[in-house]
Amino acid sequence: MILYGISTCDTCKKALKALDGRATFRDVRAEPLTEAEIAEFVTEFGDAIVNRQSTTWRGLSDWLKASDAEAQLAAQPTLMKRPVIRDGEALYLGWGADVQAKLGV
Repeated sequence: MILYGISTCDTCKKALKALDGRATFRDVRAEPLTEAEIAEFVTEFGDAIVNRQSTTWRGLSDWLKASDAEAQLAAQPTLMKRPVIRDGEALYLGWGADVQAKLGV
């Protein structure tokens, strides 16, 4: 299991703690997503993968705000809603009760 996020994200920290060593952490700021990973996440979650409530989003240029989700995540990896969790072939977005139940937490 891989948890994609950023090291300063409180939600990512909670998820890692709850998963109790079952997940490896990947900081997308230190190790950016590949084009294939970005495409996979956008295919799975659509525009929901982009956090439009973040301060990073508010600081984007109008051009980048109007671009597609792939371009936004490639330019600013921290725009990704967090965490994204890969459990085998399954992908989960966020750390809500639904995701926790599916992961048996």
